[in-house]
This record gives sequence, C-alpha cells and structure tokens, in this order.
Amino acid sequence: MLHAAIDLGGSSGRVTVGELVDQKIVLTELHRFKHEPIQNNDGLFWDWQFILEQIKIGLNKAVELGQVATVGVDSWAVDYGLIDANGALLAPPHCYRDGRTDGVMAHLKNELGVDYIYGKTGIQFIFFNTMYQLFVEKNSSIYGRADKFLMVPDLINYLLCGSISTEITNASTTQLLNVHTQDWDWELIEKLGIKKGLFAKINKPGVQVGEIKGHGKLDAIKVISVGSHDTASAVAGAPLGEDGLSAYISSGTWSLVGLELTKPVTDKKAMEFNITNEMGVDDRIRFIKNVAGMWLLEESLDYWASKGEHYTAAELAKAAAELPRGAVIDANDPIFEKPGAMPERIAMLCDKSNQQTPQSTAGYARCIFDSLADAYAKVLAQLQSAAGVKINAINIVGGGSANRLLNQLTADTTGLPVYAGPSEATVLGSIMVQMQSVGLIKSLAQGRVFIKNSITQEEFKPRG
Repeated sequence: MLHAAIDLGGSSGRVTVGELVDQKIVLTELHRFKHEPIQNNDGLFWDWQFILEQIKIGLNKAVELGQVATVGVDSWAVDYGLIDANGALLAPPHCYRDGRTDGVMAHLKNELGVDYIYGKTGIQFIFFNTMYQLFVEKNSSIYGRADKFLMVPDLINYLLCGSISTEITNASTTQLLNVHTQDWDWELIEKLGIKKGLFAKINKPGVQVGEIKGHGKLDAIKVISVGSHDTASAVAGAPLGEDGLSAYISSGTWSLVGLELTKPVTDKKAMEFNITNEMGVDDRIRFIKNVAGMWLLEESLDYWASKGEHYTAAELAKAAAELPRGAVIDANDPIFEKPGAMPERIAMLCDKSNQQTPQSTAGYARCIFDSLADAYAKVLAQLQSAAGVKINAINIVGGGSANRLLNQLTADTTGLPVYAGPSEATVLGSIMVQMQSVGLIKSLAQGRVFIKNSITQEEFKPRG
C-alpha cells in the first residue's frame, strides 16, 4: 500500500510515495518540478495553474505504480487563496515576497501593540505574515466576493476532495491563531477588521479531510491532513529523541532553527528575541526562528546565470571549502528580503562593515555559509535562553543537510555535534503522519524510530 506526499517548496515541488517495509519507510520520488512566482501589474503571484498541473502529473504516476491509500499536502507558510460562495478561486495566491505588505507590520505593531499580538499568537514578526497580507487584502478588488480563506495546502486539499478546513500547523503561521486556545483569535481578527466568516474550522495532522473526487483514476484516495506547513512535516521527520535535548535546523530556501517543546513560551524574552511558537505534529510546539537559508545562494546563482556564469550549489560549496573564513555579514539583514542581486548586496554590507569584499564566486559562497553558521549559533543561544534548556546536539534536515561545509561550520560555531539528515525529512514526516492515520504507525516516537531505521546520518564534530 502506497502513501503519497505532495511537497511544495518556494522554488520546487515534488510528488513522492512511501511504503512501510520491515519497520522502514521506503521512498520513491515520482515527479519533481521547478516553479517560480510571476510578476504582473497586480503584484507577485504563484504560477498556480502550472503547480496544479504538475501535482496531477505526479499523482497519476503514483497510481500507475500501485494502489495509493492516502495523500497529504505540505507547502511553505503564510500564503493563501480566496474562494467565493460558489467555490471558485478568485485569484492565484500572492507570493509572500510581494511588496504589498510594505509598512503594514510597523503600522499594526503601533496600532495594536507588540505585547498584545505576541502574547496571543506567540508568532515572530515578519513582514509577510498572513495577518499583514489579509489586512492589505481588504482593499483588493476580490475581497468583497471572498467567502473562504484557505492556506495553500488546504486549498489543494479542497481542489482534490471539496472539503474546506484549515490545518493547524500552517494556521499557526498566520499570526491569527491563538497559541493558547489553538483556535482562531476572534478578538484579534475583529480588531483587524477582517471578515470572521472567511475562516474555516481548524483540524490537526492525521485527520482525514475527505476522498479525492472528480479526478478520474485518482478518485477515492483518502486525503489526510499532515503537518501542512513544510517545516512541521520536516520536524516530525527529524529523528529527534523524546528528551528534548536536540535542536533542529530545517535547511532549505529558509533555515528554520528550533527546539521542540510541549508548551508555548510567550514571555518578554521570547518576544524580544522575536521567536515563534508554531504548532507541530502531535501537539508539539515548534519554538523557531527564521534564518535566510539557501535563499541567499539560490538568488546569487540566478544572478550569476543572468550574466552568463553558470554554477551549481554543490560546485561552489566544494570550492568554498578550500577558502579560509573571510567576511561575515548579517544573513537576516532586511536587504535580502526581496529577490535580486544578492552578491551586490553582500558586497554593500561588507563595505559598510569595513570587511574585504569576496573576490570570487566561491568567496561569496564562503561568505554566505560562514554568515549562516554564525546566525545559527546566535539563534540557538537565544532559543536556549528563552526556553530555559541546554541542548547537546543539532539535527540538520532538508535539502541543505547535504551541504557538508555548512554542516561542519555549524558544528564549529556552536561547539556541538551536528547530525545531518534525512534530506527528505519533510516527505518522511508527511508519510509518517499518513501511516499513523491508517494505523500502521502507533505514535510520533515510533514513527521517528522507523525513520531513523530508514536513513544513514553523518556526524560532524566541532573542530577546536
């Protein structure tokens, strides 16, 4: 029996199936595609029809391979679609990097108060949070016709099976969910002037939301709510122990650096550090802070390609490993928030801080990796201080866990052993939750044991 994971990242997507064999989750990737947002006169939007077409190609490949029992969808956070009373999507989802929210966060922090917002939601302040997007959306041409608001994975679930609901891990990223009640914060929503009727009921990972219908041979596959925020699935797929002494870094376009807690921390220290309390699988709290991640390198590669210089991330990482530590910049500087010429921006920050500008593409890559490792160390210190815990290891998961140089630099800067893998943590976490929903796996703890059985982790020890 196969279980299918639709995993959408900010620059690519894939459809993978998994099955349980001898207490191991065996994966087969069936379809992978690249995608990017489209800029038009109304803003920056995801290439929605293309994404849906690619998902369907992947699912059709899955049913050709064997009997598919369940499917789950995860994606990046904060973005959404609006559907009307007839169930029609009113516009493609906006991309969170769109400039429409510029200045909104500062305005609402001033109007409502930082303590008020953080005390209720426990969510870090980032300019693209759904709260700011919906606040701006009130002025759009489609808002008046909107009947329901659905996050990207929930929108795909709806298009597959017709069920309208919002999965809690992604709902928590909106900055509109009360982290204490685990329901929409109606008082906050009212203060923002957003229609309450837009919000669907909340469900949790492992719930069956419906069965696929109207899609030919895909029909009758059970649609399961997984950790629909990709980081929630990635953390579920990280083979962490139950002692809570390991930190995790979900390394992709973004690096999400975090701890797994059982209760939220929304005090002044956590707020001042701008740490987020997002919901996780099995009612865990993902105590997280965002770091820019591979976004800096991805955008740099695009910049060099536009000038006729083509490199891969692996090539530059290998070349960067031959160089000594050089300039280090703030990887979370707001200058990096929007797409564009990252090397020029890095050079600008180097000049500003009186450091030597990198002299080659490998030099820029080395600067990015050193800067990320330093950012990880700083964030991990903040997380431990705010949560009152001391960690003894770091588990790096996701595509970025294959970057051996960054893994080693992270071990060096933190003084902690780093365990790399699984690179497919998000898919493993999604499929594990699906298997749990049909009774193949008993618990998150057992699922993580099965995941550990399924992979080989590499250890990186700190160098003097």
